Amino acid sequence: MSARTYPPEVEPGAAADAAGLGGHPRGLTTLFFTEMWERFSYYGMRAILILYMTAAAAEGGLGFPTAKAGAIYGLYTGSVYLMSIPGGWVADRFLGARLAVLAGGVVIALGHFSMAFPSLATFYAGLILIVLGTGLLKPNISTMVGGLYGEDDPRRDSGFSLFYMGINLGAFIAPLVCGFLAQDARFKGLLGRMGIAPENSWHWGFAAAGVGMTLGLAQYLAHRRRLARVGAQPPRRSSGATGAPLPPLTGEEKKRMIVIVILFVFSTLFWTAFEQAGSSLNLFARELTRTTAFGVEFPSSWLQSVGPILIITLAPVFAWLWLRLGSRQPSSPAKFAYGLLFASLGFWVISYASILSGGGKVSPWWLVAVYLLHTVGELCLSPVGLSTVSKLAPARLVGLMMGVWFLSISLGNYAAGWVAGLFNAGDKGALASLFGQIALITLVAGGVLTLLTPYIRRLMGRVH
Repeated sequence: MSARTYPPEVEPGAAADAAGLGGHPRGLTTLFFTEMWERFSYYGMRAILILYMTAAAAEGGLGFPTAKAGAIYGLYTGSVYLMSIPGGWVADRFLGARLAVLAGGVVIALGHFSMAFPSLATFYAGLILIVLGTGLLKPNISTMVGGLYGEDDPRRDSGFSLFYMGINLGAFIAPLVCGFLAQDARFKGLLGRMGIAPENSWHWGFAAAGVGMTLGLAQYLAHRRRLARVGAQPPRRSSGATGAPLPPLTGEEKKRMIVIVILFVFSTLFWTAFEQAGSSLNLFARELTRTTAFGVEFPSSWLQSVGPILIITLAPVFAWLWLRLGSRQPSSPAKFAYGLLFASLGFWVISYASILSGGGKVSPWWLVAVYLLHTVGELCLSPVGLSTVSKLAPARLVGLMMGVWFLSISLGNYAAGWVAGLFNAGDKGALASLFGQIALITLVAGGVLTLLTPYIRRLMGRVH
């Protein structure tokens, strides 16, 4: 008799649980707010990371050249997702998802508070701690969301879309708070009047990120009973102390794993393009975009909040749309193709804006348009990808496969950092060419995936 494996099947009563957000299980509410605060900490720090590294030492920054800063940015953001693989494995084998999420949140908070101290050693130590902590938290909280639903529960994709809205609620608020503390002249003036070095304002932004993660941990512990059915234990061994290997993959499971591999490739391409938001597009905002509204100047990092607020606005629309369409909604690979095509459209827009910037700084509405197109693409691909992996992966490997899914984001971030290192605000032609090449690659990828969709659907079997 085979062992019961994590995550456990949803119990009969759990499938009918509709007391949470929008008629979803109550546990979704807890995970929604935990992820919201974790993403507050991540995106708050990310909004100012490359700006801090490239700022001159006299301004409190590290004074790194763009190529070096881009490489570190890509290494950090890529490693955050790369560590999801061992993080998923640790939860599957030892901790269970619930404890892994808790431990990860504690380590993340310590990392942000480390960066609150102005030294190169604490800067790198903070990055390492955040990478390790996120590796534990990120894949396992997504696995827990999937565990709230039965395999055929029609609320699953909708639930992941709402969960994704929580991610972006935190991502929206974070740049406004952390960016203000790090960059705003009014706050720097306040620090000066208090006898605190204004150039250290960057570290107040990093500290605020740590406070956000601490708030997330507090509410996770306060409402932990809502998660009693999911993620409590790693798999139990079936043969006493010696244990036994998990059963080999069946033919149907192998086909589903092939689908995950195919979608992995296209996900990597999407995130290479999309993750320019925190790097090259962030530099574009500082160097080539007017940051004034109604006569008032604002920190360039505030533009990092545009994408998240669009997600917050549009995620309920997509959640409603998928529920409304039911069995008539596009398949998962088709949604992926739409995501790539909208990413391509966004880079055609910013490529044209780069040409216009030859006459001076351009309107921030150009970046708003880019983020709108990318948001539509993100909603077609990212929450759907999480949901699809939770459906396709064998239950005994779901934590590990969720980590593999985040590996695609990791590789995309590595590539995005390398691409961002090619940013050169002084050469508008080269900048337009750079963005145009990204647009062309994602356009071709979307077209290829569209052609492959019928084949992929056959491999998926009953899962769509």
